[in-house]
Amino acid sequence: MKKYTVLVLLLAVILIFLAPFALVLINAVKTPQDYATVGPLALPTHVSFEGIKAFWIRANFGQTLINSLVISGAVAVLGVGFSLLNAYALGIGRIRGRRWFLAAFLVANLVPQESLIYPLYHFATEFDLYDSQLAMIIIFTAIQSAFGTFLLSSVLAEFPPELLDAAAMDGAGRLRTLVRVVAPVSRPTLAVLFTFFFIWTWNELFIPLIFLISNRNQTVPLALALLQGEHDLDATATSASALLGILPAVLFFLVFQRTLTRGVTAGAVK
Repeated sequence: MKKYTVLVLLLAVILIFLAPFALVLINAVKTPQDYATVGPLALPTHVSFEGIKAFWIRANFGQTLINSLVISGAVAVLGVGFSLLNAYALGIGRIRGRRWFLAAFLVANLVPQESLIYPLYHFATEFDLYDSQLAMIIIFTAIQSAFGTFLLSSVLAEFPPELLDAAAMDGAGRLRTLVRVVAPVSRPTLAVLFTFFFIWTWNELFIPLIFLISNRNQTVPLALALLQGEHDLDATATSASALLGILPAVLFFLVFQRTLTRGVTAGAVK
């Protein structure tokens, strides 16, 4: 009885989370006339991709999608790389002043983004990076690396010493130990950070709203926000924009979702 109760509750939770996505999908493939006739909750009488096509052309969504993929992918890769290097020094290297460094990274995670706008704007204009994707990559890499360093430092502080001793006995230096031992064993945790960094950067709106003013550099959330404020979109086109905006991030999350439950040292020590 308890087993069936748990299954029912789990199914209810899944339906609650999937219902908004299903509603968006249903309305995205309706025509305006179909939406006006059957309403937002009914299934479409026939499937139409005109709303998706119209929004894709109006928002130049192909270029916008590429911009978000480039920025989010670069930030995820660089953020994980810098986090690993910093955490290796702090967690395993145990450099002097380790606690102060960790405290600095913790404070960096707590600082509101709004308070960073003017210094970041000054930085971007000073180095001629304003309205460029490179500025977004640099800024978000620094922001995500602060969180990644703080998290990985705690994880690597508990790294199995047997593996480090075995690498030292084989004559491995610090760099080789990092590449051949620490990084492979920490791959599940690094994959989790990569997934989070990608999705967090993909969903960012406030900083790109300030720094990306030209249409050719806009990201997906920024294009959706500005387009709906600029044009009079019908309900089906609005649903199409929401579907196209969240679908890439959802697919990316589903691809990497298996890594979210793996431990950093799973299977490393027999």
